Amino acid sequence: MLRSGLIVAAAAPLVCACSANVKISDGAGTDEPVHTGSISKPRASDGNGLPPASDLAYAKRAAAQVMSRASADDSVTWENPASGARGTVTPIAQAYRVEGTLCRDFIASHVLEGSESWMEGEACRAARGEWEVRRLKAWRRT
Repeated sequence: MLRSGLIVAAAAPLVCACSANVKISDGAGTDEPVHTGSISKPRASDGNGLPPASDLAYAKRAAAQVMSRASADDSVTWENPASGARGTVTPIAQAYRVEGTLCRDFIASHVLEGSESWMEGEACRAARGEWEVRRLKAWRRT
């Protein structure tokens, strides 16, 4: 017969993507710790110097949001609660046209566990009026 505490402990890694020591009561007043396992931490960068795709999704949404604002020198913050990564997206130039499409360049930061990296990109307004990131690459100091 399964105890309800055991069911919760077994499901915990699926919900929080974390490692934990959980005490399960045996009903007799003795608690024994049970290690629930762990999921590896997200990589700080993929092979091309960009953050993991899950973090990039949040940064790209922030880029689309900041581009749609009227202010020319605004920044938007983003955070991925699953990985703990966070950053900002800031437009860096006035809008310009590429083959009739309105575009704008931006920079974005990625901070994870005290490590910071930067990206540069281009977002353009799609036919339906929403901004989409068309180009994104790791920014390297020269």
